[in-house]
Amino acid sequence: MNNLIQEAENTVFEFQPKDFEPAENHNINIDKVYAAKSYWKDVLSTFLKNKGAIVGLIAIIMIGIMAMIGPDLSGHTYDAQIITHQNLAPRVPGLEKFGIFNGSENMNTSTGKVKVNKYVDSSKTTGLENIYYWFGTDVLGRDIFTRTWTGTRISLYIALVAVIVDMCFGMSYGLISGYFGGMVDNIMQRFAEILNGIPTLVIVTLLILVLKPGLTTITLALATTGWIGMSRVARAQVLKLKEQEFILASKTLGAKDFYVIFKEILPNIFGQLIIMSMFSIPNAIFTEAFLAFIGLGVPAPLASLGSLISEAFKSFTTHPYMIIFPVIVLAIVMLAFNMLADGLRDAFDPKMKEM
Repeated sequence: MNNLIQEAENTVFEFQPKDFEPAENHNINIDKVYAAKSYWKDVLSTFLKNKGAIVGLIAIIMIGIMAMIGPDLSGHTYDAQIITHQNLAPRVPGLEKFGIFNGSENMNTSTGKVKVNKYVDSSKTTGLENIYYWFGTDVLGRDIFTRTWTGTRISLYIALVAVIVDMCFGMSYGLISGYFGGMVDNIMQRFAEILNGIPTLVIVTLLILVLKPGLTTITLALATTGWIGMSRVARAQVLKLKEQEFILASKTLGAKDFYVIFKEILPNIFGQLIIMSMFSIPNAIFTEAFLAFIGLGVPAPLASLGSLISEAFKSFTTHPYMIIFPVIVLAIVMLAFNMLADGLRDAFDPKMKEM
C-alpha cells in the first residue's frame, strides 16, 4: 500500500490543450435577472397572453364599428316600410352567384317544401331584380340588416350604462358602507336588500305607468337595481383592507376619511371592481333583451336586439332567417364580453397567474 502511494506521488502529470475548455462554453446555471415591471405592465402582458380575451376584445371592437356604420351601409333606414318588399330572404351581391344568399328560401306548404325566390318570381311586377337585402326583410318590408345594427347600438348603450352605474354609484356606495361600518353600514345595507328584493320586472312595470315605454324607462330600471352587486363586492374588499397597516398609518398622519377611501383603498381594489363591472355587462344586455322580448322594451319603430327576436319569433316556422341574425349578434356580444371579463380577471388577480 505504501509503495502504491509513493508511486502516485512520484507520477508526473502532463496537461494537453484539449484538456481545457473556455468557461463560456460550459452550461453554468446562473440566476436570470428579469427587468422590473410595473403593475400595469404586468397586467397588460398577462392579458395579451390570453387568446380568448383578445378574441373577445376584437369581437367587441368589430361589433362596435358595425353598430356605428352598419345602419348606413345598406341604403335603407330602420323604420322604412315597403309592403311590396315584405318577407324577402337574404340576398348578397357576389355571393348569389355561388348559390348562397341568393334570395331563395324553402317554404312549407300543404304539398311539402317548395323553394321560392321572390326577387326573381316577382321581379316583373315589383322591380326586385336589382334590390339586395343582406339579412332579408321582415313582415312589414323593413330591412333586417339596418334594424339589427340599430338594435346593437342599444345593446352597447345598455352596456355603457351598466358600467357607468356600477363604477360611479355602486362602487361609491359599497366603499362608503364598508369603510364607516356600524350604523351607517346597517342602514345602507338594509336599504340595498329591500331594493334588491323588488324584481326588475315589477320596477319596469311601475316606471311604465309613470313614464312612457322606451329607452329612458329601461335605463332607469337598470340604474335602480343594477348597482347592488357592485356595491357588495366593493364593501367586501373594503372590509378586508380597512384595518391594514398602511390604512392605519394614513389615518395617523391625519388623512381624512374620504381621502383614505378614494386614494388609499380604491387603487388597491380597482382591479376587482373592473372585473365585476365587466361581468355585469352581459347581465344588463340580457335584461334589456328580455324586457324587449316580453314587450316592455323600446317602442316601435325603434328596434333593439330583444324586440327583433320577439317580432321574428312569430314568423320563425315560416321565415327562420328573420331571427337568426339578431340571435347571432346578441350571442356574440354577450360571449365577447364574458371572454373579455375572464381575461381581465386572470390579469388582475395575482393568484390566477400561479395556476
